[in-house]
Amino acid sequence: MRQSTQTTQSTPSTHPPTNGALTIGLCLIVALLEGLDLQSTGLAAPRMAREFHLAVAQMGWAFSIGAFGLLPGAAIGGRLADRLGRKRVLMWSVALFGIFSLATAHVWDLNSLLAARFLTGLGLGAAMPNLIALCTEAARPDQRNTAVGAMYCGMPFGAALAAVVGILSPGDADWRHIFYVGGFGPLLVLPLLGLFLRESSQFVASRATRAAKGAQREASASVTHALWQEGRAATTIALWISYLGTLIVLYFLINWLPSLVLTRGLTRVQSGVVQMMFNLGGGIGAIVIAGMMDRMGRRRTVAGMYVGIVVALGALLSASGGTSMAWGGLLAGLFLVGGQSVLYALASSLYPTEVRGTGVGAAVAVGRLGSILGPLIAGQLLAIGQGASVLLGASIPLIVIAAISAWLVVSRSALRYTPAAAQ
Repeated sequence: MRQSTQTTQSTPSTHPPTNGALTIGLCLIVALLEGLDLQSTGLAAPRMAREFHLAVAQMGWAFSIGAFGLLPGAAIGGRLADRLGRKRVLMWSVALFGIFSLATAHVWDLNSLLAARFLTGLGLGAAMPNLIALCTEAARPDQRNTAVGAMYCGMPFGAALAAVVGILSPGDADWRHIFYVGGFGPLLVLPLLGLFLRESSQFVASRATRAAKGAQREASASVTHALWQEGRAATTIALWISYLGTLIVLYFLINWLPSLVLTRGLTRVQSGVVQMMFNLGGGIGAIVIAGMMDRMGRRRTVAGMYVGIVVALGALLSASGGTSMAWGGLLAGLFLVGGQSVLYALASSLYPTEVRGTGVGAAVAVGRLGSILGPLIAGQLLAIGQGASVLLGASIPLIVIAAISAWLVVSRSALRYTPAAAQ
């Protein structure tokens, strides 16, 4: 609880601008569109597989190739955010994933699908570190976790919107509608970002400080300094492990949950309902669990959310009918997506303003390895005849490892926390 009290201390020059709510609202819209696009391939997969005659293992690559783009996109987008500004890089990212989401609707075979999804992933990956940095720096110090959670709840709600589009477009060729919505949406939001989104005042002040102090300050903003110096090395490694383990399980469910529901004899409509419950729970969890961290402290919040994830996986493992699967999906979304919002908020609090984009971008990029490995490993195991129960059961040890690592992060950050770290 000590860190919650300390974070309220700040100098007048670091108070967030009066348009903080507008900034968070615009970031929420972008996150919603990102969530829609990330979910789109999983929802379209069964119909795409039939149209292009793709095997299960090939669809695993279709899921994972977008994540291959997310990884360098997050690292590059975060680094550019510290050099060029959060707003500018975010707008480039939104334009990129909007254009190539539209391109996905016009693919003609597996190779063109892989190319379109990789380039879409670059834009999606670059957007997230900038969304996290903008929300962190727009909120009051005692509400930064809540601000990141409020933004991140757009991700599951966007995925739920994709599920609605999928339900309203049941024809075999109608899977393209999901990508039309995911493409035109970002392009329509771009003018709003240009007109109303303001650059982070903390970033502007930090850039002015670097300019005044010259080369010495510039050297302190290097990647090596951001990640490994000033006692951050062990914390950075533990943070990366927690991201990796959590995202392997999260993206396994994001991409394969609809197909897993169908393998249990449920209908396509029931599969859509389970997916919607997963994303509804995720939206609630993202803002509620991150908000709890501002009120209850990091340790209790992190411990509780990982216990919840294990319980949710157990519920999915034992579910058989449509109702039990829907409740399992709700719990999984609540704790897995909510837990990811907590990890994003943690990352943003560990790094000072001048290297926040770099630090968060690196953590997101490493975590994206999980978004690659999760669907890819699941696809390969399903292709050789392993069932959903094996995959869900194997997810629990990964969550335990991620929980231990996250606990180390909050323990170390509590010991070395200073008010300046929140600036």
